[in-house]
Amino acid sequence: MNWIWRIAAILIGCLFIYAGSVKAWNPVRFASDIENYHVVVWPIGVRLAFYLPWLEILCGTALVVRRFYSGAVFILAGLMLIFIGATLSAKGRGIDISCGCFGPVSDQMSFAWHMIFDFAILGALVALCIRDARVRRTLKSDLRVNAP
Repeated sequence: MNWIWRIAAILIGCLFIYAGSVKAWNPVRFASDIENYHVVVWPIGVRLAFYLPWLEILCGTALVVRRFYSGAVFILAGLMLIFIGATLSAKGRGIDISCGCFGPVSDQMSFAWHMIFDFAILGALVALCIRDARVRRTLKSDLRVNAP
Protein backbone atom coordinates (compact mmCIF):
# COMPACT_ATOMS: atom_id res chain seq x y z
CA MET A 1 0.00 0.00 0.00
CA ASN A 2 2.93 2.35 0.62
CA TRP A 3 3.80 2.36 -3.08
CA ILE A 4 0.39 3.87 -3.94
CA TRP A 5 1.09 6.80 -1.61
CA ARG A 6 4.57 7.17 -3.07
CA ILE A 7 3.25 7.21 -6.66
CA ALA A 8 0.60 9.78 -5.66
CA ALA A 9 3.28 12.02 -4.12
CA ILE A 10 5.48 11.71 -7.21
CA LEU A 11 2.60 12.48 -9.58
CA ILE A 12 1.49 15.52 -7.60
CA GLY A 13 5.10 16.65 -7.26
CA CYS A 14 5.63 16.38 -11.02
CA LEU A 15 2.36 18.22 -11.62
CA PHE A 16 3.57 21.16 -9.53
CA ILE A 17 7.03 21.07 -11.09
CA TYR A 18 5.39 21.31 -14.52
CA ALA A 19 2.92 24.03 -13.48
CA GLY A 20 5.67 26.05 -11.82
CA SER A 21 7.92 25.67 -14.84
CA VAL A 22 5.23 26.89 -17.24
CA LYS A 23 4.70 29.97 -15.07
CA ALA A 24 8.43 30.57 -14.46
CA TRP A 25 9.06 30.45 -18.20
CA ASN A 26 6.73 33.40 -18.76
CA PRO A 27 6.36 35.39 -15.52
CA VAL A 28 4.85 38.40 -17.27
CA ARG A 29 1.95 36.30 -18.54
CA PHE A 30 1.55 34.81 -15.07
CA ALA A 31 1.51 38.32 -13.58
CA SER A 32 -1.24 39.18 -16.04
CA ASP A 33 -3.15 36.04 -15.02
CA ILE A 34 -2.84 37.08 -11.36
CA GLU A 35 -4.06 40.59 -12.26
CA ASN A 36 -7.17 39.11 -13.93
CA TYR A 37 -8.41 37.90 -10.54
CA HIS A 38 -8.58 41.50 -9.20
CA VAL A 39 -7.41 40.35 -5.77
CA VAL A 40 -4.01 42.06 -5.49
CA VAL A 41 -2.57 45.22 -7.03
CA TRP A 42 -0.20 44.95 -9.99
CA PRO A 43 3.12 45.44 -8.10
CA ILE A 44 2.25 42.62 -5.70
CA GLY A 45 1.04 40.44 -8.58
CA VAL A 46 4.38 40.90 -10.35
CA ARG A 47 6.28 39.89 -7.23
CA LEU A 48 4.05 36.85 -6.80
CA ALA A 49 4.57 35.95 -10.46
CA PHE A 50 8.32 35.76 -9.92
CA TYR A 51 8.12 34.00 -6.53
CA LEU A 52 5.24 31.49 -6.66
CA PRO A 53 6.43 29.41 -9.64
CA TRP A 54 9.74 28.71 -7.93
CA LEU A 55 7.95 27.83 -4.70
CA GLU A 56 5.81 25.35 -6.65
CA ILE A 57 8.89 23.86 -8.34
CA LEU A 58 10.72 23.58 -5.02
CA CYS A 59 7.76 22.00 -3.21
CA GLY A 60 7.06 19.65 -6.13
CA THR A 61 10.69 18.55 -6.07
CA ALA A 62 10.45 18.02 -2.31
CA LEU A 63 7.51 15.66 -2.86
CA VAL A 64 9.40 13.69 -5.48
CA VAL A 65 12.66 13.33 -3.54
CA ARG A 66 11.00 13.18 -0.08
CA ARG A 67 13.09 15.95 1.49
CA PHE A 68 11.13 18.50 3.52
CA TYR A 69 8.08 16.44 2.52
CA SER A 70 5.72 17.52 5.30
CA GLY A 71 6.39 21.20 4.75
CA ALA A 72 6.01 20.87 0.98
CA VAL A 73 2.65 19.10 1.27
CA PHE A 74 1.42 21.70 3.75
CA ILE A 75 2.57 24.65 1.59
CA LEU A 76 1.06 23.19 -1.59
CA ALA A 77 -2.25 22.49 0.16
CA GLY A 78 -2.27 26.09 1.39
CA LEU A 79 -1.54 27.38 -2.10
CA MET A 80 -4.36 25.27 -3.50
CA LEU A 81 -6.79 26.60 -0.88
CA ILE A 82 -5.83 30.18 -1.72
CA PHE A 83 -6.11 29.52 -5.46
CA ILE A 84 -9.51 27.84 -5.12
CA GLY A 85 -10.73 30.69 -2.93
CA ALA A 86 -9.49 33.31 -5.41
CA THR A 87 -11.07 31.44 -8.32
CA LEU A 88 -14.44 31.09 -6.60
CA SER A 89 -14.28 34.73 -5.55
CA ALA A 90 -13.57 35.87 -9.11
CA LYS A 91 -16.35 33.70 -10.50
CA GLY A 92 -18.75 35.01 -7.84
CA ARG A 93 -17.92 38.58 -8.88
CA GLY A 94 -18.63 37.73 -12.52
CA ILE A 95 -15.01 37.85 -13.63
CA ASP A 96 -14.30 35.44 -16.47
CA ILE A 97 -10.82 34.11 -15.82
CA SER A 98 -8.43 31.59 -17.23
CA CYS A 99 -5.97 30.41 -14.61
CA GLY A 100 -3.10 29.66 -17.01
CA CYS A 101 -1.61 27.24 -14.51
CA PHE A 102 -0.72 24.64 -17.10
CA GLY A 103 -0.15 26.84 -20.11
CA PRO A 104 -2.25 26.21 -23.23
CA VAL A 105 -3.65 22.97 -21.78
CA SER A 106 -5.63 24.82 -19.09
CA ASP A 107 -7.07 27.29 -21.61
CA GLN A 108 -9.15 24.46 -23.10
CA MET A 109 -10.81 23.45 -19.80
CA SER A 110 -14.18 24.75 -18.61
CA PHE A 111 -14.62 26.35 -15.21
CA ALA A 112 -16.31 23.21 -13.86
CA TRP A 113 -13.40 21.00 -14.96
CA HIS A 114 -10.92 23.44 -13.44
CA MET A 115 -12.75 23.23 -10.12
CA ILE A 116 -13.00 19.42 -10.23
CA PHE A 117 -9.29 19.20 -11.02
CA ASP A 118 -8.35 21.71 -8.31
CA PHE A 119 -10.43 20.01 -5.64
CA ALA A 120 -8.98 16.63 -6.67
CA ILE A 121 -5.45 18.00 -6.25
CA LEU A 122 -6.39 19.54 -2.89
CA GLY A 123 -7.97 16.26 -1.77
CA ALA A 124 -4.87 14.32 -2.74
CA LEU A 125 -2.65 16.80 -0.88
CA VAL A 126 -4.83 16.57 2.23
CA ALA A 127 -4.71 12.76 2.03
CA LEU A 128 -0.91 12.86 1.72
CA CYS A 129 -0.75 15.24 4.69
CA ILE A 130 -2.95 12.97 6.83
CA ARG A 131 -0.96 9.91 5.77
CA ASP A 132 2.31 11.63 6.64
CA ALA A 133 0.99 12.64 10.07
CA ARG A 134 -0.11 9.05 10.79
CA VAL A 135 3.25 7.64 9.71
CA ARG A 136 5.08 10.16 11.90
CA ARG A 137 2.84 9.35 14.87
CA THR A 138 3.44 5.61 14.40
CA LEU A 139 7.20 6.11 14.14
CA LYS A 140 7.25 8.21 17.31
CA SER A 141 5.27 5.64 19.26
CA ASP A 142 7.52 2.83 17.97
CA LEU A 143 10.58 4.77 19.05
CA ARG A 144 9.15 5.28 22.53
CA VAL A 145 8.25 1.59 22.87
CA ASN A 146 11.64 0.40 21.66
CA ALA A 147 13.65 2.95 23.63
CA PRO A 148 15.88 1.44 26.36
